[in-house]
Amino acid sequence: MTKKLMTLMLAMLACVSASAQVKFGAKVGLDLTNFWGKECGHQLVLNYQAGLLMEYKFHPHFGVAPEVVFAAQGGQEKADDASDVGGFIRSDKHYHTNYINVPVMLKYYPAQDFSIDFGPQAGFNVYSKYTKGKHEATYYKDMTKAVDFGLGLGCTYDLDKNVFMQVRYTLGLTRVFEDRHYTTYSIRDYHKNANIQLAFGAKF
Repeated sequence: MTKKLMTLMLAMLACVSASAQVKFGAKVGLDLTNFWGKECGHQLVLNYQAGLLMEYKFHPHFGVAPEVVFAAQGGQEKADDASDVGGFIRSDKHYHTNYINVPVMLKYYPAQDFSIDFGPQAGFNVYSKYTKGKHEATYYKDMTKAVDFGLGLGCTYDLDKNVFMQVRYTLGLTRVFEDRHYTTYSIRDYHKNANIQLAFGAKF
């Protein structure tokens, strides 16, 4: 009985190994980024991303794809500033928060060339800058939390054997800025990242 069970387990493992597919790849894309949260009035900003990925298809309908991606993120909003001659001047506030993002996407393949992707993401802040109107930029990496956690939902379509396109929405769950700084620097501690992503890439 034990030998039969072991034989069955080995046969199942062999089938899984035979059907498993591992591919590596790279992608680039455009993102529409902003912040969400209480009293966030941010407009979408056009940004970019570039990175590497691995896709491990361990079943005809299931797989996993970890990625390492550099992403320019942030947002902008309108602000009313007091004028020297009275009244207010409308100016733009720009927030730039760039990350090395590491999403791990679980993939469900309803068709051979199409997958629905969902999974967690950890982002590591590498650069933060704030500008208001034509004023000099203020670098505030020390005011930005080092790690940003989020969830991604999207899909991947294989245009052919090696080329794919990808659409994803990532919702940040971590407040971007340190609580203790926002009252002094007018940076809201409740801002969280939100990104709409369109990417093209190649797998080999």
